[in-house]
Amino acid sequence: MRQVTDKEIENRLRLDNPWWQAGQGIESDYLEFPRRAYLRGFSRLISESTVNRAVILLGPRRVGKTIMVFHTIQWLMDEAETSGRDILYLSLETPSYSGLSLESFVRRFQDISPRPQGTPLFVFFDEIQYLKNWEIHLKSLVDTFREICFVVTGSAAAALKTKSVESGAGRFTEFRLPPLTFAEYLNFVQKKKNLIIEPFGGDNQSHFTTQNIYGLNEEFINYLNYGAFPEAVFSKQIQGNPQRYIKSDIIDKVLLRDLPSLYGISDIQELNRLFNTLAYNSGLEVSLGKLSKSSNVAKKTLTRYIEYLEAAFLIKRIKRLDADARHFKRLTAFKVYLTNPTMRAALFGPITEQHEAIGQLAETAVFSQWLHNTTYIESLYYARWKSGEVDLVSLEPGTQRPRFAIEIKWSDRIVEQPKELRQLALFAKRHQLQRPPLVTTCTKSGSIQVEGLEMELTPTALHCYTVARNTLEHQQNQ
Repeated sequence: MRQVTDKEIENRLRLDNPWWQAGQGIESDYLEFPRRAYLRGFSRLISESTVNRAVILLGPRRVGKTIMVFHTIQWLMDEAETSGRDILYLSLETPSYSGLSLESFVRRFQDISPRPQGTPLFVFFDEIQYLKNWEIHLKSLVDTFREICFVVTGSAAAALKTKSVESGAGRFTEFRLPPLTFAEYLNFVQKKKNLIIEPFGGDNQSHFTTQNIYGLNEEFINYLNYGAFPEAVFSKQIQGNPQRYIKSDIIDKVLLRDLPSLYGISDIQELNRLFNTLAYNSGLEVSLGKLSKSSNVAKKTLTRYIEYLEAAFLIKRIKRLDADARHFKRLTAFKVYLTNPTMRAALFGPITEQHEAIGQLAETAVFSQWLHNTTYIESLYYARWKSGEVDLVSLEPGTQRPRFAIEIKWSDRIVEQPKELRQLALFAKRHQLQRPPLVTTCTKSGSIQVEGLEMELTPTALHCYTVARNTLEHQQNQ
């Protein structure tokens, strides 16, 4: 049986690395694509990476990991003055590379273009997760080739996350690339300038404002329906049929291929039904007992499936507090959120401003912006007790005391009926929050007095942008 020849492999490597030729860079399609807000931090991490370490780019399918790798390669050549001949990129899904070891690629790379010993090199392995025992091979490369900065990407985040922690032995640095934030989305569609007014005084944590809340709400609805995925933002075909693109190419491949192959899940349909149920109830409280009863699946199995879905960046759970902000000893109920709201539209159809699920999706969108902030995301809970509830509560990590509380509404009704916020006011008074409670609305801004306590009002879309923007600036300044 014929095998792929060494010459064919070398030709393929040259095809995948056009920057090896003088004056060449990444392909024009990639060059023209808008940059993610995460590019600066990722490029800096790679260029400043110490020897004996590898960078692992984690993230869900279709959030632009490969494109950001190409943008990083261009940045290395333009800004870090790295020679293109010192950069190797290859995708492990390429048929010509099947069965070849990672080390063999590195050896070929060194042989194709001899250079002085000690020259810094950059090697990018795309879609590494399906290489068996990839983490062992990568650790060996890091230890052997100390002058090379290795960067790997993969979509099956569950395997990457666990295996990098277990086997990296301090050799791996992780970098997460989430779906588009609402702030990035507005930049991508070039609407930020017309819709967002920057705060004065240079305070990064200030609230942004708008003179066109109706236009901002229109873009917010577009963001909910298709805006979390970069390719969908620029494709009318995908926007017109998100079920075909997002569901089949992103969700189904994770549920039907990635997770079963990684964890040996036998009942794929059982996992699929669970995800559909959780997606439909994004932003709502879920009871493990009721879920088990309705699905006829054991609680232990459900818990394991939910952990898989979380590891794959599809969902995120947050725990419940009582009126005294105390934790429950047993996790029998929790809130579940999709990691981006666009997945719900792909599963159950697009929504409008009047859709019955708009409140859930608006809350999901706001929560998903917090996912980008590793400082805050683990501090978020929801509170519920017999007479009331609060959508989001942040606890101070050290004292575990509430520092802020947010009630997310897609309605202006509370301006005329502030009594609906009485329980939020009592919760805020009881815990002496560090800042006034925030209540989001559909279009109204300002403040409101409830039970003698001042609360801030801001439109949900504007708050979503503010959280995203502040989070991105925090990430870039780290």
